[in-house]
Amino acid sequence: MPHMPASAALQRFRVIDLTQVRSGPTACRQLADWGADVIQVQMPEHMRGDDTLGGQDGSDYQYTHRNKRSITLNLKEPEGIATLKRLIAKADVVVENFRPDVKHRLGIDYETLSKDNPGLVYASISGFGQDGPLAKRPGFDQIAQGMGGLMSVTGSPDGEPMRVGIPIADLCAGIFAAQGILVALLEREASGKGQWVHTSLLEAMVYMMDFQTSRYLIDGEVATQAGNFHPTSIPTGVYKARDGYMNIAVFGSKIWERFCAILGAPEWVSDARYHDKAGRSVNRDSLNAEINRRLAAHDRSYWIAQFNEGGVACGLISNMREALDEPQIAHLGMIKDVVSPRLGPQKLVGQPMQLERTPSTVARSAPLRGEHTEEVLAELGISADDLRRMKAAGVY
Repeated sequence: MPHMPASAALQRFRVIDLTQVRSGPTACRQLADWGADVIQVQMPEHMRGDDTLGGQDGSDYQYTHRNKRSITLNLKEPEGIATLKRLIAKADVVVENFRPDVKHRLGIDYETLSKDNPGLVYASISGFGQDGPLAKRPGFDQIAQGMGGLMSVTGSPDGEPMRVGIPIADLCAGIFAAQGILVALLEREASGKGQWVHTSLLEAMVYMMDFQTSRYLIDGEVATQAGNFHPTSIPTGVYKARDGYMNIAVFGSKIWERFCAILGAPEWVSDARYHDKAGRSVNRDSLNAEINRRLAAHDRSYWIAQFNEGGVACGLISNMREALDEPQIAHLGMIKDVVSPRLGPQKLVGQPMQLERTPSTVARSAPLRGEHTEEVLAELGISADDLRRMKAAGVY
């Protein structure tokens, strides 16, 4: 089955996906969801390593590889490399997350490939960068979370460093790579030239530390673990009502006054301990205890209604069932339906931004390994006889 674009936005672009596991496949999924013809290149079944996410029928794999086509090529065979180069010569984008030296050893690095395709945008994702003292180290999400600073500010103040509950370094590196690819494609419209785009888990993680980096670089402050409470905006964090926990965020003096009034504590506004941000910071523990004491009088639903009416940000702390059953999520159309030919109907989370004229959808479920090999290679002009010979020779 030929390319089935998930959106009209990027359908004119062809992307060759040489990636495995999560960061690279995430980058390519971003492009596929906006209509690019993403062709996933995998090793043949008998040669594959552990390059899938929980198996090809697993929910993780199904989510990450939707909207793509899949071919197999044996990149240990010269004809496999030659066929890949033919495919890339007609492509707009290549994405890879090999160890930095592998692409050079295989002869599929940017400098080599751009000789035949000067408009090629070539994106690389690594653990620590393409060169430098750590470039050859193996990269892994949790390692980047630790080295990038995230784990040092996550967790309770008296607890051990804590990873976050998603592979945030992998995901952010993939999303940043996709953004870099789009920037390079836009620039190509002016220059006519492609370029090498590269990012890493470590760079993505450091960038995501955001205001914590400027607190150190500009103010000289080294942030520490603040648990569920915002390090600088107080009171903001997790509080306990009569029937469970909820988030409350109080930003600015006007919101602070409204918050105090709703809690029945207008005297806090003039209390020397709490009336300004500095005082609330010093007296954080006593203030939080007072807030929890007053919240215990009612259930979360009562407080959420009261706070929202007063313009104070708040919300439930939902598990995945509660989060995805939230009516607002349904209203926003984030849950997409697709039918897998072998697994049946599926529901998957779609893109988190809306393009009104060229929306994104899930046009096809994740492919089987090599499902589209003969289809894609035939598009290169390879004959049926040559395909049979190549298959018998283990090229795909």
